[in-house]
Amino acid sequence: MPELQDSVLGIPSLLADGLILVSFWKPVVLILPFIGWGWIVTRVLDKHAARFFLPREMWNIGHMTAGLVALLLAVLMPVEGEGGFWAGFGAVVLILLGDIVLFAQITNKDERVPEQFHLTLDFSKWTEARKAKADAKKAGKAELVIRAADKSLLGVPAIDAPEFQVRLAAESLLMRAMDARASQVELAPAGKENLYGAVLTIDGVRTAGATMPASDAVKIIDLWKAGAKLDVNERRKPLQGEVNIERGERKVKARVSSVGVQGGMRLTLLFNPDQAVRFKPDKLGLLEAQMNELREIVADPKGTVILAGMPDGGRTSMMYSVLKLHDAYTTNVQTIELDVQDALEGIRQNVWDPMAEGPDFSTLTRSILRRDPDVVALAEVPDQNTAKEICKADQERSRIYASVKAPNALAGLQTWMKLVGDAEMGAKAAHGVVAVRLVRRLCSNCRVQYQPAPDMLKKLGLPADKVKVLYKKGGQVILKKDPETCPACQGTGYAGQEGIFEAYKIGPAEQELLKAGDWNTLRTELRKRQLPSMQQAALRKAVDGTTSIEEITRVMAEPQSPAPAGAQPAVKPAASAQPAPKK
Repeated sequence: MPELQDSVLGIPSLLADGLILVSFWKPVVLILPFIGWGWIVTRVLDKHAARFFLPREMWNIGHMTAGLVALLLAVLMPVEGEGGFWAGFGAVVLILLGDIVLFAQITNKDERVPEQFHLTLDFSKWTEARKAKADAKKAGKAELVIRAADKSLLGVPAIDAPEFQVRLAAESLLMRAMDARASQVELAPAGKENLYGAVLTIDGVRTAGATMPASDAVKIIDLWKAGAKLDVNERRKPLQGEVNIERGERKVKARVSSVGVQGGMRLTLLFNPDQAVRFKPDKLGLLEAQMNELREIVADPKGTVILAGMPDGGRTSMMYSVLKLHDAYTTNVQTIELDVQDALEGIRQNVWDPMAEGPDFSTLTRSILRRDPDVVALAEVPDQNTAKEICKADQERSRIYASVKAPNALAGLQTWMKLVGDAEMGAKAAHGVVAVRLVRRLCSNCRVQYQPAPDMLKKLGLPADKVKVLYKKGGQVILKKDPETCPACQGTGYAGQEGIFEAYKIGPAEQELLKAGDWNTLRTELRKRQLPSMQQAALRKAVDGTTSIEEITRVMAEPQSPAPAGAQPAVKPAASAQPAPKK
């Protein structure tokens, strides 16, 4: 019995020794790196993998393996005493940190992860990001994300700040334009004292929008200028920048322009300007015979070809598309522009800035033409000096495209001859003319078919035995037996624009008529070519349902003779000069 008593009495002693084998603070210290690592894995790394569609399961298995290995090393470290504990702790930190670093290095190389979203171990940036997130929670709720061209974000003011209401008004202006399918929105003095008005351009037609007090409009203008990193204090000189706008999944690039006008300032937001002028040549809208004529003009790479069109009437799109018919990698192709609308691959685009120091437009044109480029396209012929420099160039070695403001081919030639001011010189240089106008496309979702009256077809010169139906705008669709506004065109009946063209080669016979100024005979000679005139091209698009007779009538009834650019030279203007007109 004494032996049993001794053994029983010894149990508490053994238990007491076991309880003090591990210090109470060691598990607490050991678990700290696991807590930090676990937070980073779940709150940062896993969300990063999900956001950019990286293999989450594979990475999560890797994280769990790293955590298990670290735990086993900490517990089973074959070193006794305090040194063993700290060795195990060091191994835990290295393994967990290595897991994070390895994830960052591998995923940063993945092409699915944009450079601006690469992970970094710069904890100061993490702190800044958390602060920005906290500030965002305090800020008001905005529907748009607005970034400048350098990707910097235009912050949202706090909900109780006066600037927050300005932000909402600025967003409302833009969202109404986007919802209406506008390509451009302007905000400018409305002609009444202390009143501004918005004007939306929808399918090429300017439509009046909301009006507002001048004080509110100026604040909205300043907000968009700030978003584009423009000088908010500059009220007079023309300024231009860009913003990138996100509205949910929709992303839009907007060109922001401001300039001082009578009564205040004018702000212009032009949406996706590069996409608006980007067309393949065969998608421009030329009829087959016109496209063949254009290709023949391009194939004879000499002389000057007149490109005619009205402002905002497809002239720039036509010029860019015609240049794409030239091989920019085997020939020297250049442009001279006031405002580059889109980057053209392989083509050198020279920009003439009227506000910068340097040569005037005609001098720049002469300098470029003296280098004997294969192809040069001028987005504008602003004055007689420039027109004469074009004529003085070696017409046998260079193809020159001269863009002028005119509604059709014949008017384009007339404008060209007036610009040159010398009949012999202007006629000798001319080797072709291509003209464009834009009509609105009927909305395919709601257009209405009808049978035209015989008298109407006769007046239009359309054969009654072949044209059985035409189309007109609708604007409404039937939903559950009730008429509703068409969601595709918002009730306008039109959606998009279509080009109508004229294209003619100019040979020696036509050059003689140009020299003599015999426009009636020239018109007759061009008709003998059996090539579609602009009106005939428009009617063909009405017959196939692309547009309507009403739309053709509207477009053709617009003023036909723009004032030709006169003799005033395009020199460097004073600071009050207006920005270049859009094409």
